[in-house]
Amino acid sequence: MDWNRVEGNWKQMKGKVKEQWGKLTDDDLDVIAGKRDQLEGKIQERYGYEKDRAKKDIDDWYGRQPW
Repeated sequence: MDWNRVEGNWKQMKGKVKEQWGKLTDDDLDVIAGKRDQLEGKIQERYGYEKDRAKKDIDDWYGRQPW
């Protein structure tokens, strides 16, 4: 998986991330800045997910993107 696509296009991807994880705030998204580990941490924090669940959700979301 090439996460660089997400990092490089973060401004465009923020909307899609917010659609998927609506509990993330604009400030959260600014802090995340396309970094996968930051996204995992914020999802865990906002949703109370375990690390494995956050990773799986991100992998599933990434796989559904129409690159």
